[in-house]
Amino acid sequence: MSKLLVFKFRFILFFIALPFSAQADITGKSRVVDGDTIHIGTSKIRLHGIDAPEKKQRCKLNGKPWHCGQQSTFALAQFIGKAWVRCNEKDRDRYKRVVAVCYLGNKDINAWMVRNGWAVDYPQYSKGAYKAEQLHAKQGKLGLWQGEFIAPWDWRRGKRLTGTKKPARTTCTIKGNISRSGRIYHVPGGQYYSRTKILSSKGEMWFCSEAEARAAGWRRSKR
Repeated sequence: MSKLLVFKFRFILFFIALPFSAQADITGKSRVVDGDTIHIGTSKIRLHGIDAPEKKQRCKLNGKPWHCGQQSTFALAQFIGKAWVRCNEKDRDRYKRVVAVCYLGNKDINAWMVRNGWAVDYPQYSKGAYKAEQLHAKQGKLGLWQGEFIAPWDWRRGKRLTGTKKPARTTCTIKGNISRSGRIYHVPGGQYYSRTKILSSKGEMWFCSEAEARAAGWRRSKR
């Protein structure tokens, strides 16, 4: 057998011998879709073992509705930033998305979302893998645990908290903008109100009251 054939044979054996997880890694800069979904290149990735509120989902904080789904999305986007992400494929779901545990360096992104209260442990799939992180968030009243919320899987089935129905857009006139200065809301009559555009794809949103905007983490524009 020639040296070239021996080299090719060893090369093939090397990749056959690699564990599945090593072959399945997807790496790159990500785009956050929502609190438990990211895209890396053409790969659509669902974070394994956790469930985050849907983008349109509203929870309650101090008795008032707030955009917990959008806030969860924003928290994940802020945590990842422009850093390189590595995802280890576990499965594929019915939508043909990669189901994976993703990492920012050595930090488990899935665990971080649950530990900080922006997602919950999804026992049907996690088998309790993030139970400890969820207990930490619950005891510390972090993220969703600050107030009342419906489990995302129940919300998708139509269950709702009373008083969280989305008001008509005409009543929501406060603009929540995201810029280099942070999360700032603009009220009608403000200097920058008319020129401020709201892009939901960036995590920006409308608020129906200043209290709702402050509860979601926005601060009022000084002008």
